[in-house]
Order: sequence, then structure tokens, then C-alpha cells
Amino acid sequence: MTYGIFIVVAYLLGSVPFAFLIARAHGKDLRTIGSGNIGATNLARALGRKWGYICFALDVLKGFIPMAGLPAVAGRPDSPALLALWLAVGMAAILGHVLPIYLGFKGGKGVATSFGVALGLWPYFTIPGLIALAVWVAVVLIWRYVSLASICGAVVFPVALLIGIMAVPAWTASALWPLLIAAIAIPAMVVIRHRENIKRLLAGTESKIRDKSVK
Repeated sequence: MTYGIFIVVAYLLGSVPFAFLIARAHGKDLRTIGSGNIGATNLARALGRKWGYICFALDVLKGFIPMAGLPAVAGRPDSPALLALWLAVGMAAILGHVLPIYLGFKGGKGVATSFGVALGLWPYFTIPGLIALAVWVAVVLIWRYVSLASICGAVVFPVALLIGIMAVPAWTASALWPLLIAAIAIPAMVVIRHRENIKRLLAGTESKIRDKSVK
């Protein structure tokens, strides 16, 4: 029952469209601006980086709060079945961001909320998540493409988890197999959600950070 409640709450929390609400508070409809995406990157293009950072933090919290709160209420999951349910909570939060009930199931790409889920699933996803974040920052600093950074971070995440399972004796594939599945499924969803960005990257028309034009 506790897990079921958390799954529902996680989805409803994940569905809160912070970027859309912030833009609307400034008299703008984010769906008609730039890429039309309901996410922090497009909000930064519309209102400036300050609001993009604020929105990113809020979207991270949408994934982190239910993941970190569940063990405090129900105890730390100690079996593959409970790990799968814990992951279901995180997936619900991400699904809420990508398919928000409040906006007709048309939402963002799930990068920030996925990062929040990773931070909340200590230590299995937290460490790979921080490695993926380091890659994200490096790619942004070098090439200045947020979309490319998100894709690279998503690809690195499951690789980092797999290395952790091989390197840490207490982390065994037999016990953590639900995490391995999710570590592939979540990044795959992130990459798929960036398919239009991939097309623009290949065509050389993708927007960079600090570009004045919005493409």
C-alpha cells in the first residue's frame, strides 16, 4: 500500500510543469516559444539562465523527493522485488514529467527529473548519476550543446553502474538486476526524447548555450 501511494504521488509531483508555470507567470506560453519543449533549457532561452537554473533544480526535486522519502517511510528496500518497486516510484516521477496529466500528457524530456531519481537512489544510482553529471558539464563546457550533453550523460550512466557492479563486491548483478534494467530503460527514454535534437545536431542547426537565436 505504501509503495502504491508513493507511485501515485510521484507521478502527480512529476507532472507539475514548473517550466510552463514559470513562463506563464511571466505572461508567456512556453509551448509556443523556441523548441516548444516544457523544460528548463527552453525556459532559459525564453526568460534567461537564472530561471532555467531554478526550473532545473525544481525538476530535480520532483524525482529526488519521492525516491529519498520512500525509505524513510517504508524502510530501505532489501530485495530485488522491493528494489523494483522503489524504481517504479522513480519511473512514475519521470513519466509524470514526460507525460504530465495537467498538460494533456505533453511534457519535457525527463533529464533533470531522471537525475533527481538517481540522486535519491543511494548509492547505486547516485554515484553513476554524479559521473553522468560530470560528463554533462564537460560536454556543455566544450561544445555548448545542452542536448548533446544530456545524450552523453544518459549513455554514460548505465556504463558507470555496470562498472560499479563489477568493482564493488557488495554490488551483485543477481541482487541489483532491476537497477540494471532501469539504468538502460531510463537513458534510452532520454535519448529517444531527444530524437529531434539529434536531427538538428547532425544538420548543424541545434542551438548552443548563449546563442541569441532560438532554433
